[in-house]
This record gives sequence, structure tokens and C-alpha cells, in this order.
Amino acid sequence: MAQKLIDLSIFFENDVISDPPGYQPQIHYITHKDSAHDIAGIFPGLKAEDLPDAEGWAIEQVTLNTHNGTHLDAPYHFASTMNQGERAWTIDEVPLEWCFQPGVKLDFRHLPDGHVVSADEVALELDRIQHTLSPLEIVLVNTRAGSRYGHDDYVSSGCGMGYEATRYLLDRGVRVTGTDGWSWDAPFVHTAARFAESNDPSIIWEGHKAGRHTGYCHLEKLHNLEALPARGFQIACFPCKIRGASAGWTRAVAILDE
Repeated sequence: MAQKLIDLSIFFENDVISDPPGYQPQIHYITHKDSAHDIAGIFPGLKAEDLPDAEGWAIEQVTLNTHNGTHLDAPYHFASTMNQGERAWTIDEVPLEWCFQPGVKLDFRHLPDGHVVSADEVALELDRIQHTLSPLEIVLVNTRAGSRYGHDDYVSSGCGMGYEATRYLLDRGVRVTGTDGWSWDAPFVHTAARFAESNDPSIIWEGHKAGRHTGYCHLEKLHNLEALPARGFQIACFPCKIRGASAGWTRAVAILDE
């Protein structure tokens, strides 16, 4: 049976607002012409123009943090503990089995920016797509943010998953979730407005903080989720192996049978 691969990852790129100011990736491109002089310096008597086409190698110098681009967050990102008191796993400790599982897509594109999704809304969407969750399925949330990548309002776009919505998934054995938004939670600008009214700190990063109760991972800054059906595909999202880190970059891919 033939398989179709769908890329669910955004680029690492300059000049696109994919993170708040001060957190964006920076890529310095070293061209074949630039590096020819570096190679000539390694070999005494060699001139740059002696090389084929007077070219060396192409290299990119990249400045990143572990949450740039499409990435998988480890439980350690959310808090120092998970599973109600255990030491939280870092990204190099996340079981690889979690990262290659059947996928399910919840479509919340109709919800407004800043909306906090409830457990009832998750249950209703699962009922709509006629799906009962199984342990270790990877649940992806398609929000309006996916359509705003490349625009200045990307970081503030899309709904977010609340504490109870996240617990709803975790209590059914889900251990990896994902969103096409900048964050699994509602964008901070909207949470800040709610906090100004309520002065309730429990609403800050509430979806992430569900990991204190049950250890889990989530993918952030996914892309192209609208190309997926509600179910009937697999997700591969193995993270880079960074010792002791809170996240790892991933080339997330959906695999569909045709």
C-alpha cells in the first residue's frame, strides 16, 4: 500500500515572526564564495580561485533556543515535577514510543483567538468526528493560528487548551499532543487580559501545568494541519536528543495510507 507523507513543520527562517521579540531564530548564511577563502587558508599555497568554480562549501550558522520552530516540549519544560511529585523528564528521556503513534485531529479553527478550550468542548469534538481515544494516540489541535503563520499576529492567534481539557486527554492515556499555535495554552496577550480582571494565577499556562499531575509532551508550532483528516494517520515526531533540555526540534510528519 502506498503512503503519503504530509510535512507538519514550519521553517527555521529569518524575518518571519514565529516567536516573541528576543526569542526568534537567527540564521547566518555562509555561501560557497564566502568559504572559499577559509579553505584556501587551510592549505598553504592554495588560492580561492584554484578551487572548482572558486567555490568552497555552504554552511549556515544558526542561533536557536530549543523552542524555536516546530518542537516537542518535554515534561521538564512545564515544571520541575510530573506525575504528582516525580522528577520531570527532560527531552532526552522521553520514550521514543510516544513519538510514533496514530494521530487524531481536533478542529477548533472556528474558536476565537484567546479562547480557552474546555474538557466539554474536547468531548463534543471527539463525538463529532466519532472517535474514542486510545492510550498513546497523538492528539493534534487545529486552531486559527495555523493560517496566520508568516503574519505579524501569529504569536497572538488561535485558541488554547485549558487545564481540564488537557487533563481530559491525559486521563485517557494520551501522552503527546500538539498545536499549530505558538503555545499549547491561549496566547499570553489574552491570558494577561483575563488575569488583569481575575487576579487568578491558576489561569496562567494552565494547560502546560497539567503536566504536574500527569507527565506528557506537546508539539508546538505545527503547520498544515488543515491537510489532515480527523483520524486514520500516524504521526512521527522524534525530537533532537539534547541532554537535559526542556524541548527538542522535530520534523513532524503525518503518514497516511493511500
